[in-house]
Amino acid sequence: MKNNGIFKIEEVDANFASVSADGLGEIEWYDAAGGGFDIYGVMHDEDNGFFRMTPEIAETVSPGVAGLCYHTSGGRIRFSTDSPYIAVICENGGCGLMGHMPLLGSNGFDLYRDGYAGSTYAGSAVPPVSEMRENSYFSVIKIKSVNGKTENYTLHMPLYGRVKKLLIGIRKGSVLGNGARYKDIPPVVFYGSSITQGGCASRPGLGYTNMISRLLETDTLNLGFSGSARGERAIREYIAGLDMSAFVSDYDHNAHSAEELEMTHYPLYEAVRRTHPDIPYIAVSRPDARFCDPEDTEKRRSIIRDTVRRARDGGDKNVYFIDGAELFDGAGADECTVDGCHPNDIGFMRMAGKIGAVIADALGIHL
Repeated sequence: MKNNGIFKIEEVDANFASVSADGLGEIEWYDAAGGGFDIYGVMHDEDNGFFRMTPEIAETVSPGVAGLCYHTSGGRIRFSTDSPYIAVICENGGCGLMGHMPLLGSNGFDLYRDGYAGSTYAGSAVPPVSEMRENSYFSVIKIKSVNGKTENYTLHMPLYGRVKKLLIGIRKGSVLGNGARYKDIPPVVFYGSSITQGGCASRPGLGYTNMISRLLETDTLNLGFSGSARGERAIREYIAGLDMSAFVSDYDHNAHSAEELEMTHYPLYEAVRRTHPDIPYIAVSRPDARFCDPEDTEKRRSIIRDTVRRARDGGDKNVYFIDGAELFDGAGADECTVDGCHPNDIGFMRMAGKIGAVIADALGIHL
């Protein structure tokens, strides 16, 4: 009987099927926020779940930041286990379904194995589409080539989803311990737009700040607020009060105009320098310059350059400028976005390589 081309893809290609609990044996469940896990890039409390910025302060910045502070971009959970799989139950509290970003990137989890030679991809907890309108979902990452050894892992949290509660499951009787440690320095803090937040990476581990964290083996804090990073006084004061080893200013895109950018860009530098006089300060212009109005782009680039020039003229030798127009350079530069604005995985990899190299050099980290 003809089906007129209408069928479920998992019925003809099992690789697209959601992974079930069948054959896993008994699963032991642990609350990710309940101890036993090392949590980075996010905070947690019982009322709000996980968040990147203190909600009470976020509400003083703007409605956008007040909502987006609950998105877990840059959140990482590190642990060790010999379990042949990692299961998750995520109470999502609302999800960001977008036509130009994979559901895995916005609402899924990525697992990386952390070894002596760096971190390598180990699999993803893919949100079942059928369950994304519900309050929670279940997913499993089956780990290949474990061979019964206890390994260190990093679980990257969703880039655009809210995680109110997270349960992590391992095979009953498996080892569960602390994960690998980052370099003993404060986190690198990133402040910026939807690009900084991770839109539109195909999976969480491919947001550029997460790639830099793995590249440098350092903790990071992602303060990317989609459409809402405008350098307001409240956010400047909040950022200035954070503990950090380096700061990356990457919010060019969200200023409504070059004039607005000019009003906030140098004041953000001044705020950070008052509390952190010696850390590397890295100012980045928007990466998709070839798709933007050339005159507006040049105005904005000049403003960011001027912040760096003024800082250097004042004797600051630890301030850096990265020209976003060069971040996608090379063959296939026009293939680095999903929509002429938000990077795809190619674009994010190029951003991570170039921005990460500047941070590494400034911090004296050998790559």
